[in-house]
Amino acid sequence: MEVLKHECGVAMVRLLKPLEYYHQKYGSWMYGLNKLYLLMEKQHNRGQEGAGLACVKLEANAGEEYMFRERAVGTGAITEIFAAVHEHYKDLTPEQLNDPLFAKANLPFAGELYMGHLRYSTTGKSGISYIHPFLRRNNWRAKNLAVCGNFNLTNVHEVFEEITAIGQHPRKYSDTYIMLEQLGHRLDREVERLYQKCEAEGLRGMDITYAIEDQIDLSNVLRRCTPGWDGGFVICGITGSGESFSVRDPWGIRPAFYYADDEIIVLASERPVIQTVMNVQVENIRELNRGEAILVNKKGEWHISQIVEPKENQACSFERIYFSRGSDVDIYRERKHLGDNLVRPILKAVDYDLNHTVFSFIPNTAEVAYFGMQEGLNNYLNKLKKEWIADRSHLLREEELEQILSMRIRSEKVAIKDIKLRTFIAEGNSRNDLAAHVYDITYGSIEPFIDNLVVIDDSIVRGTTLRQSIIGILDRLHPKKIVIVSSSPQVRYPDYYGIDMSRMNEFIAFKAAVALLRDRGMEYVILDAYQKAKRQQTAADGPLVNYVKEIYAPFTDEEISAKMVELLTPAGTKAKVEIVYQTLEGLHASCPEHPGDWYFSGDYPTPGGTRLVNEAFIHYMEEEYLVK
Repeated sequence: MEVLKHECGVAMVRLLKPLEYYHQKYGSWMYGLNKLYLLMEKQHNRGQEGAGLACVKLEANAGEEYMFRERAVGTGAITEIFAAVHEHYKDLTPEQLNDPLFAKANLPFAGELYMGHLRYSTTGKSGISYIHPFLRRNNWRAKNLAVCGNFNLTNVHEVFEEITAIGQHPRKYSDTYIMLEQLGHRLDREVERLYQKCEAEGLRGMDITYAIEDQIDLSNVLRRCTPGWDGGFVICGITGSGESFSVRDPWGIRPAFYYADDEIIVLASERPVIQTVMNVQVENIRELNRGEAILVNKKGEWHISQIVEPKENQACSFERIYFSRGSDVDIYRERKHLGDNLVRPILKAVDYDLNHTVFSFIPNTAEVAYFGMQEGLNNYLNKLKKEWIADRSHLLREEELEQILSMRIRSEKVAIKDIKLRTFIAEGNSRNDLAAHVYDITYGSIEPFIDNLVVIDDSIVRGTTLRQSIIGILDRLHPKKIVIVSSSPQVRYPDYYGIDMSRMNEFIAFKAAVALLRDRGMEYVILDAYQKAKRQQTAADGPLVNYVKEIYAPFTDEEISAKMVELLTPAGTKAKVEIVYQTLEGLHASCPEHPGDWYFSGDYPTPGGTRLVNEAFIHYMEEEYLVK
């Protein structure tokens, strides 16, 4: 319903054979480049603001370029960057274009190592200078470094202070750039360590260069940097001499999967993407575990290394509910389970009247949860049928049998996502008027004034689309009651590990809790929480506490949901409206391997998350609440 800006996507390709091998077997020396394109395009959902790629050509001669990069901004960035790459090949003869040896010697992006990135800004900053990969140049091939990542750090300031304390002077205050400089500095030190070692062994000139490139160990670099990073991350990097790495945070917040055989190594943010692009079975794809890195050296030898001691599993549950593609075998099953969990509260909301209730979903990401809800409702209905037949088996008449057999779950495609109208409208009234038409409805799909209408969505965060579009447009069908169902629990807290939701006033759950406190003369709870957060902010040490939890503590989930309905229902709505949410227990039962739930529970896995949520609350109080 509400588009959340969220995690970026990463993709890596390392060819393990010469280009002519792929040309002979697959018909093109562009095999690796094509695989990168597919890995990125099939993760397009993870990047709408820009994309970039980097390439390293192994064994280039001195004086020849060996590291290439292309970046672009906008929703069409993937197409643009690959079109720019192919622009280099447009004037070639057919013989040149089909000659892998010519390509290797002469053409840009004709390499063995590729890295791609899809960007979703979590900071609000945009423009080509913020598009990954970031590149750090040097005359030593092994000291050239390109990095990209799916991440958000909560302690950028501390990392900045650490690298400036040793004499570095970053040119930008950006988390990616600061990480690039930190990693680059440690890479410099690793190369210099090997230089001294090789020189002591009597090596000179290019022999030292080759010896360094054969011995460099990027795990040394990562072990000096990653333990100081607070947040969720998958960071990928490639060097000019052909080494590569991808490292995952020790809590497992951000996901990464890889596949390797004797021809290729690939890595991506989502598992089904690798399945489709490489045409391999799910059991052949592995997940990078918490705190692990996959490292590939110049020779193409790879191994997994434990870079940081793994912490408690906090894999992101929102990844399963919303962000990742539903085509993953486990995610598909989990989303169906989320829908099935909601059957009982839905039945209660419609007073168990299935004969006069139509079920639908908000396109398109809630569709799988809708299938699970349908299955659960059908199981409930089948149970009713069996009980009815068992009670009447000795005197069941034909008309009663017909009645039993005709009992069904009424499903319709009620809501249709029509067109996007918000991108070019700034003026408030016009924007709100147009926003009301983002969705359309299927007229005649319910019986006016008789039927209830139940629609399921994957999340309700801000509630803007509900208020401006969904409820009003559904009310045009004249249902007796509208039940909005969220397959995720109430989103109550900001996320600081990748999702673009960081201000307290963005959350309709928070607004509802504050409104309830005001309604009941309990504003002292808000002020008390603010004072506690302020005292903690200036305290030198001690455990960090999320004081925003105190805003929600006096109320049940149902009370907050009821207040949300009051805040979100447009004036003039004729139907009664109710919102039904997934419970935290239901979430964890559905996604048992992904327990990270801080945006629902307020239980942040890292100190940085707790510190930032209190800062967001303090900002809200001082910028909005106290000035009113």
